[in-house]
Amino acid sequence: MSAEIRHKIQELCEEISDHQFKYYVLDAPTITDAAFDKLWNELVTLEKKYPQYKLESSPTLQVGGGFSTSFAQFDHIEKMMSLDNVFDDKELDTWFDRIDKAGVKNSWLCEVKVDGLAINLLYEDGRLTRALTRGNGTTGEDVTLNIKTIKSVPTELSGKDLPATLEVRGEVFFPLQSFDELNDSLEEAGKPRFANPRNAAAGSLRQKDPKITASRPLDVVVHGIGAATGISFEKQSNAYELLKGWGLPTSKRYKVVSTRKEVLDFIKGYEKDRHNVEHEIDGVVIKVNEISVQNTLGFTSRAPKWAIAYKYPPEEVVTKLLDIKVSVGRTGRVTPFAFMEPVKVAGSTVTNATLHNAQEIVRKGILIGDTVLIRKAGDVIPEVLAPVLEKRDGSEKAFVMPSKCPDCGSKLRAMSEGDVDIRCPNSQSCPAQVVERLFYIGSRSALDIDVLGYEAAAALLADKLVVDEADLFALTVKDLAKSDFFTKKDGSLSVIAERFVAGLELAKTRPLWRILVALSIRHVGPTAAQSLAREFGSLEAIEAASIEKLAEIDGVGPTIAAAIVDWFKEDWHREIVKMWRASGIGQHHQISELAQTITGLSIVVTGSLVGFTRDGVSQAITDRGGKATNSVSAKTDFVVVGDAPGSKYAKAQELGVPVLDEAEFVKLLAGGKAGLGE
Repeated sequence: MSAEIRHKIQELCEEISDHQFKYYVLDAPTITDAAFDKLWNELVTLEKKYPQYKLESSPTLQVGGGFSTSFAQFDHIEKMMSLDNVFDDKELDTWFDRIDKAGVKNSWLCEVKVDGLAINLLYEDGRLTRALTRGNGTTGEDVTLNIKTIKSVPTELSGKDLPATLEVRGEVFFPLQSFDELNDSLEEAGKPRFANPRNAAAGSLRQKDPKITASRPLDVVVHGIGAATGISFEKQSNAYELLKGWGLPTSKRYKVVSTRKEVLDFIKGYEKDRHNVEHEIDGVVIKVNEISVQNTLGFTSRAPKWAIAYKYPPEEVVTKLLDIKVSVGRTGRVTPFAFMEPVKVAGSTVTNATLHNAQEIVRKGILIGDTVLIRKAGDVIPEVLAPVLEKRDGSEKAFVMPSKCPDCGSKLRAMSEGDVDIRCPNSQSCPAQVVERLFYIGSRSALDIDVLGYEAAAALLADKLVVDEADLFALTVKDLAKSDFFTKKDGSLSVIAERFVAGLELAKTRPLWRILVALSIRHVGPTAAQSLAREFGSLEAIEAASIEKLAEIDGVGPTIAAAIVDWFKEDWHREIVKMWRASGIGQHHQISELAQTITGLSIVVTGSLVGFTRDGVSQAITDRGGKATNSVSAKTDFVVVGDAPGSKYAKAQELGVPVLDEAEFVKLLAGGKAGLGE
């Protein structure tokens, strides 16, 4: 029996160490966090029960998962600890009970647990001299040059009475808003996608060339102090106030509470709202707020006894990959997707997950019949991360990308040299593409047409009410009477038919930039469309413009310019424009009747606003003569900051660009700079 126990502990230690190396060093985990936690808890339980067999090299005595070989290594002044975890309310209560045994009344500091890369920033006499990863807790990797490219990290602290030596602990993260954009750009370039934002942050920070790191929108949040000279504070929350006062990026997502119930309320609140946070979170950290109590409780070899991480249920799960199929999008792009055994993840049951393209399937080594690791965040379709190799039984088979379009039979091909995507070239009449384009026209991103969802789009084509989108705005109530989708069982028109016709009429009044978006010109989204509408004023002028002229426009550039010119070369595309014009679609930039209070002002909005949607805030700016832009530069006039602002806020501060809150923004819209008292 003793030999079996010893062997099992040895086996678990090796398996855990291997997974730690893949997670911390390679940034390529092969199991879920939940599966890792299960292995860890099994080892902890065995070591507690059989302490005589505990290994000196046990991962439970270590912090982190080791090193890369690409960076120099230095010791932390004060050891960087990990956190112990609990996974439900019962385990949390057990931890609370242990704290209560100290017999000292305390309060609790609750904060969201950023799922990022731990970092230690060393400031000497207020200047950033070194930045180290956690490493093994004692020694970390020197990533100073790369950290200095992150706009929110000050190279010099502000304020008075700065400590001679200060270690600041925090997390480097990849903002969620930018994560998908990065993966899309990598995919376009034929490069591997990042599995998740944490891997993206780690991979971006571990670049040998700081220029690459600088090109990534990394951000940092700090949450603790290591070694420090000349400062003291009574509470953990006081430390946060000090850090913020010195110009360091602290989190707004923390709260000091006095009862267990309040702690649970904080935990449950963020569990429900976790996908509205600007970065990924995988739980909540609870700390004793009083430093004196922290000192009384002390540490284990790897973690403080006065803090705990409450881990949320996993958003990475495993399931069976039954088949790989393909779908055809509105631009003809053919995308493989996984058809899986139903599995619950991130609060919903899923059966499909994206596989992006054939190259990704090969790179990840995914076979039909595999048990696979999938991940889902928010409302985004899940993504297959990797196969679980140890689950293979030999019955799995490789996926072969079809050579013909499954919807129209056209031969699939890359549309340009170096294009990683395979597309159906039959863009005019491929049923899948036509339906997807019709659906997109009706979406909020384009013309926002009531009733025109996917089912309605499919019915319009199946019932031959339209050949393509050119016919859309010529539809009448009489036409809709021919479709079962728009009629009742007795053959009379349904209410949705009337709503649909009304929606079509309303769509004819939409601004020019929305019409541009609705045309499904490759790469032309709302930002580029608004710039084009503002600069050219009409669809005719855009059509007549050269690549060079188009590329000069802010937010367009040569790639989008070429796509626009190529689109207008097609006869059937020009027919769409002609038919829409004949149906009464306005194709000129509409001069707003609102007072042009901010004419010529360039405004960037970051974070969420209470009184404006994302599209609505851009519209509010352009309607009053301003420019709604995405990037902050010295030419930016104002940055409007809402809830959970990203790195744009930090860049505005760095460049000295005036920052407005929502109330000030409303004043600016109403009265221009004068409305702000300037």
